[in-house]
Amino acid sequence: DGDGDRLIAVDENGNIVDGDQIMYICAKYLKETGRLKHQTVVSTVMSNLGFYKALEAQGIKSVQTAVGDRYVVEEMKKNGYNLGGEQSGHIIFLDYNTTGDGMLTALQLVNIMKIKGKPLSELAGEMKKYPQLLVNVRVKEKEKAMENEQVKNVIAEVEAEMNGNGRVLVRPSGTEPLVRIMAEAPTEEACRAYVERIADVVRREMGVE
Repeated sequence: DGDGDRLIAVDENGNIVDGDQIMYICAKYLKETGRLKHQTVVSTVMSNLGFYKALEAQGIKSVQTAVGDRYVVEEMKKNGYNLGGEQSGHIIFLDYNTTGDGMLTALQLVNIMKIKGKPLSELAGEMKKYPQLLVNVRVKEKEKAMENEQVKNVIAEVEAEMNGNGRVLVRPSGTEPLVRIMAEAPTEEACRAYVERIADVVRREMGVE
């Protein structure tokens, strides 16, 4: 990107490989070579559910932070982790640098491909991404929206229905009068149904008239 601190890759078939997939590839390799500290990766709450399930299958733990690479770095320094990042392509290799570096990430990724002798599509394909949908709802008071009982109730209902096979994240925007509603589920149809169900309640209870 513009300041060179992120990397989003494209595999040999033209498919985008995002930060979650890059982190998974690097975490698996570091664990295999005995260099993943505390067997843990740090990511933000926006990482895909498929990322966490793929890590779990490899015996790798994960820690979540608020959105923003600075929160990822803070957590890494605080607890001695050496790999973390964001879905957006900020990847931090704390053994080499204290911030995201697109060139460093690219070199790490290409090195793993070379050592394993596998194309990027095969390495990234080990992580099965869940469909993800994000909807923004304009509200009068974003902080109060998060405390509204009807909003909390519908979120709890959706989470109960997902029963571990999906995820919902509802949070206020840091810069605008918006509530961001994100859902992940096995199908795009389910994602849309869950998001719209929550969005309808947010609009009814706290939306701008």
